Amino acid sequence: MFALGMVSHRSWASVMRRGVHRLASLHKVLALPAKKTQALLYPVSHLEGYLDSSMDTSDFRLFQPSVEDIMKAEKLFCSTPTHKIDYHTSAERMEHTPSLAQPEVCFIGRSNVGKSSLIKALFSLSPEVEVRVSKTPGHTRKMNFFRVGKSFSVVDMPGYGHRAPADFVDMVEPYLRCRKSLVRTFMLVDGSLDFQKNDLIALEMCEEMRRPYVIVLTKIDKCGGRGKLLRNLMSLQDLIKTQTRCCFPQAFLASSLNYSGIHLLRCFIAHVTGSINLRDTSPS
Repeated sequence: MFALGMVSHRSWASVMRRGVHRLASLHKVLALPAKKTQALLYPVSHLEGYLDSSMDTSDFRLFQPSVEDIMKAEKLFCSTPTHKIDYHTSAERMEHTPSLAQPEVCFIGRSNVGKSSLIKALFSLSPEVEVRVSKTPGHTRKMNFFRVGKSFSVVDMPGYGHRAPADFVDMVEPYLRCRKSLVRTFMLVDGSLDFQKNDLIALEMCEEMRRPYVIVLTKIDKCGGRGKLLRNLMSLQDLIKTQTRCCFPQAFLASSLNYSGIHLLRCFIAHVTGSINLRDTSPS
């Protein structure tokens, strides 16, 4: 057995990535045909060709970093001896949350929307990080904190709606309202379904907090065709434009199964936490 100090950065990365999904790494994605690469990195680009040419698509491209910027962000999601990514702790109440100096992002969504699966995909380049995923809705019962070195923290929140913890409101609202280190909330919505009543309630809660958040359509691989996904995306964009003030104007698309949109989300998280600086993009 090798001592930790004897393992080079390159060897360590090689060991840690065994068993990783082949599309988790940007290097593997760039080896694909150009159209496939574009669709995986920027999922909305795959849908724009089906829109009328007169439509304004500027809101789809507010955050469209370069491949070089995405590559910089990817390095932050690779655990190394000097940049460790790990599960830190869990909390049931705001007063139990850890005191962490780094910026923080959290993920909320309806039970079974795929929150834990999405976080697992984001951390897929560091498979030693244990993110528990269950087929049973409502598996996440506490706020689970993950540290990404000294750069930022990621929080997996309990799901709302069906099988939500009875004290969901008492647990989540104080965190969203008072957590000083929270820089962005990611509200996940099932992209294969219409916007649900519980999603609207959660959106109203985020608006009431008056803190910046962004909406992510998950499970886009389960839409059964581009038409349904495009309709759901356009409906969501209209809702964002007409009913929100604190939501980032661009909705994100993601699949934890084929990694579409995962690389872009990594870059967005790295940017809003101040971990990297992008030359041409400035999310509000």
